[in-house]
Amino acid sequence: MCDWTPPRSVNLVDLGFMDARSKLIDLAAFLDRIQRAGQESDFRVQALKSAITLLSLEQPVRAKEVLLSFSDPSAEPIEKATTQGATGAFPG
Repeated sequence: MCDWTPPRSVNLVDLGFMDARSKLIDLAAFLDRIQRAGQESDFRVQALKSAITLLSLEQPVRAKEVLLSFSDPSAEPIEKATTQGATGAFPG
């Protein structure tokens, strides 16, 4: 784990709160649009909603856990790719 601690003179809340607030509002608006469009069953939306629950973790591993929640957990490579591009979430 990282042992880095920010300098005491830097208020990280002052620096990042408005940006985080904006992103959260954008995410809420995106989910509202998805719901109105009836597209909530898309695996990417489900992955996003699952990842959101990880934000309530009480340990400073949120970013790692969110990233892992979107990742393919399989250890064996597939024989042949079925698509050409990434989807951003594991459909598993």
